[in-house]
Amino acid sequence: MSDRKITIHGITKKYPENITYLEIAKEYQSEYENPIVLVNVDGRLRELTRQESKDCTLEFVTTAESDGYLTYVRGLVLVLMRAFYRVVDQAQIRRICVEYSIGDSLFCEVEGELILDEKLLSKIKEEMKQLIQRDLPFEKRAVDTQEAVELFHQYKMYDKEKLFRYRRTSKTNIYRLDGFEDYYYGYMPASTGILSVFDLQLYKDGFFLILPSKKDTKKLSRLILREKLFLVQRESNQWGKTMEIENVGALNEQITKGMIGDLILVQEAFQEKKIAEIAERIKAAGGKKFIMIAGPSSSGKTTFSHRLSIQLRTLGFKPHPIAVDDYFVNREDTPLDENGNYNFETLFAIDVEQFNKDMTALLNGQRIELPTFNFKTGKREYKGNFKQLEEEDLLVIEGIHGLNDKLSYSLPRESKFKIYISALTQLNIDEHNRISTTDGRLIRRLVRDARNRGASAKHTIGMWSSVRRGEEENIFPFQEDCDCMFNSALIYELAVLKQYAEPLLFSVEKDCKEYQEAKRLLKFLEYFLGVSTEEIPKNSILREFVGGSCFKV
Repeated sequence: MSDRKITIHGITKKYPENITYLEIAKEYQSEYENPIVLVNVDGRLRELTRQESKDCTLEFVTTAESDGYLTYVRGLVLVLMRAFYRVVDQAQIRRICVEYSIGDSLFCEVEGELILDEKLLSKIKEEMKQLIQRDLPFEKRAVDTQEAVELFHQYKMYDKEKLFRYRRTSKTNIYRLDGFEDYYYGYMPASTGILSVFDLQLYKDGFFLILPSKKDTKKLSRLILREKLFLVQRESNQWGKTMEIENVGALNEQITKGMIGDLILVQEAFQEKKIAEIAERIKAAGGKKFIMIAGPSSSGKTTFSHRLSIQLRTLGFKPHPIAVDDYFVNREDTPLDENGNYNFETLFAIDVEQFNKDMTALLNGQRIELPTFNFKTGKREYKGNFKQLEEEDLLVIEGIHGLNDKLSYSLPRESKFKIYISALTQLNIDEHNRISTTDGRLIRRLVRDARNRGASAKHTIGMWSSVRRGEEENIFPFQEDCDCMFNSALIYELAVLKQYAEPLLFSVEKDCKEYQEAKRLLKFLEYFLGVSTEEIPKNSILREFVGGSCFKV
């Protein structure tokens, strides 16, 4: 048996053929503050349980990195499932659902003939601790996809059974923990021993699985209950249940039955109803002059502001859109980030003083000239856009800082109505594999940036981490300080975006650092059957990304 040359930290060493990455990782773990959970082998992610049979270069991935953190979470969810089915008789469990994330916690629900209370949750937590203390391996095996369908029917995991009916691949990887088998989208840790940082907390009719802090994965995250966000997530999930489309398998079934047209109409009608309700709330509030709309990237803020304006007009108002981006400081005055790049996400990239001066003047009935920012020249321009508010006029102001009172510090709170908008997907892959809201927005942005700006997928993926940091600093801290929230996610949208996103993602070369993320998104989109744009209304929020909107977006 010949040795293999493996390069780590620029130093090449010889290792026995077929040595596992786990054995190598143990040798280097003391050099890392956080647990090693994956390896990057010549640019490709690998689980630690795999063996190496050729010369290569290795980089270790810890829980402090995004891929490593998600691997930790997947392992913890499987431990949770094993514990539930150990403590509670399987006949009493209809299903356990990982529904959505709130901060660094996952909200879960249990359906079946059982009472979810503190006593039961305490037993589940103790069983999880024991599974972790035993440092049990996560065992992976590949089975025929048809066998997976039959297996999950036997396990009464009907979401997974339906999901795999539409899988094109002939083989499926299944994970086993302590005799319990399940399917997970993504990589798994080598064993349970590293998963000690977690907690469970009862909440309403479900519970939170509290995860490690993303900023310091050795510490437990603090559960911050964002009630408004929770309620809008809950409402969207309930709507999905009413439509009997809670997961990708159910969506694919609707597509194959030729029912997608009806689903699109119902979903769009539901959103229009919610927008009309927001307009009514603005009218009922009385005395509002500034409708402040904010949300993270690719939430559909522009289309939403247009549709809200139409609903406001039906109530007798005269809404006028204003983009906060038109108050950008001139390019040479834009603050720089830690890498020396322009930081367009910070509040200081906005001429806050001029914005307040203009808005106050409008509130006082004065006539002013509004600016337009020229993104090509990087200059603010004035082109005769004069505005003066009359009694029935409203300003619909859209921008990432809309909920931050520092942006509109001179305006009285009673003159403002704040709306938070985000694409909070109500669809899951299956009961144990949730779809990240962030992934949905990134796919939206990939498609829009390619169409509107000619940006490559490599470019959009490369800047996404910076965009996310800006959201964490400038948007999410203010989301609960709103008068209402709007969920812009469409239950069918990923089946449409798939056709646009896949060619873009395939264009990312293997030698790029963005390749791994592109590959992950391609694998994710494989779950969906495609849908054309033919039946999507011209005023749909999705048109902001795929084109064909009746609005200027």
